[in-house]
Amino acid sequence: MIGDCLSTLIRMRDCVCVALLISLLRLSVTFSSDDIQLSKDQISQLKMGFDAFDPDKKGIISTDSVGTILGMMGMRIPTDQLHLTISEYDPFGSGEIGFQEFCSLASQFMEEDTDMEAMQQELREAFRLYDREGNGYITTDVFRDILHELDDALSPEELDMIIDEVDADGSGTVDFEEFMEVMTG
Repeated sequence: MIGDCLSTLIRMRDCVCVALLISLLRLSVTFSSDDIQLSKDQISQLKMGFDAFDPDKKGIISTDSVGTILGMMGMRIPTDQLHLTISEYDPFGSGEIGFQEFCSLASQFMEEDTDMEAMQQELREAFRLYDREGNGYITTDVFRDILHELDDALSPEELDMIIDEVDADGSGTVDFEEFMEVMTG
């Protein structure tokens, strides 16, 4: 009788330990929606892609389909980077992730696009400030001044080299695309 009680207590202790371990593991792979910085449109796009690969509406998709979904959304992610990121959201290698994890994963790549768009918008505004006449270009002299303001350590020879590379046709002007290319490297 005492042996039965003791073995029951040990089983209960083991169950409690396993339950605690599972709870801790869930906490480590669960993300609050506050961690996801996506617009409603982006979440809607992700939901449509997710649902297309979750026909049984189980709330999970195969990790193999993540790259396909993101690719359909126009994101080109190197395979090794994608696998590394997926492993962060599927640490036990189950081969499945839920919608919230999928959104968190996708947001890492979507935010970069948003950052690039924001930077491009800022550069467009800066370009407009220098393109006072609004004709879509600035002179190489104005561009030289901009470069010098950004890095006063550039020598006149270095400035000439940059200008010659940007203004390959020798027109004496720099349009927005050329400006953007130089500013974003």
